Amino acid sequence: MTADNSRWAGRADADAILALVQSAYRGDASRRGWTTEADFLDGTRIDRDHLLALMPAADSSVGDRFQQGILLIEDAEGLVGCAHLHATGGRVWFGLFAVDPARQGQGMGGRLLQAAEARAREDLQASALALQVIWLRDSLIAWYQRRGYAVTGEQMPFPYGDERFGIPRRDDLHFIILEKPLQ
Repeated sequence: MTADNSRWAGRADADAILALVQSAYRGDASRRGWTTEADFLDGTRIDRDHLLALMPAADSSVGDRFQQGILLIEDAEGLVGCAHLHATGGRVWFGLFAVDPARQGQGMGGRLLQAAEARAREDLQASALALQVIWLRDSLIAWYQRRGYAVTGEQMPFPYGDERFGIPRRDDLHFIILEKPLQ
């Protein structure tokens, strides 16, 4: 654990991460926070197999130069938030960002984002952090922009037909890309 209370997740953390992510993104529990996707996506945000595939092998470590992992932030009460970092294509991608809905609005998301930026720089030698956000999420996009992220103009399609990412309630979903250089 570091001074910012962040650490890389291990496979033993999977159940806690799944519960956190589902509560932050989908269903009635997610409506307690401001980051819900429940109005335009049903189903789960991520399944166990997909989550485990985002973690380095059990015998990997930062020293082994893994290319992805899930960063956790915790406090005395337990797991507060998580984020997936994945180095690919000259970028480190930031995703699966979730903060306990009961703890949103207390600065925890900002702390987790800062920890992710530091880990991307230090552990993955990143010069920039990129992320994708569903275009409908104006308040979330604005939140990232206040933290130095810029809309790149790139778009990515929503993975319609792949229920591992949810069941769309609309047919116009796509992602916009934001990026921030890391000093």
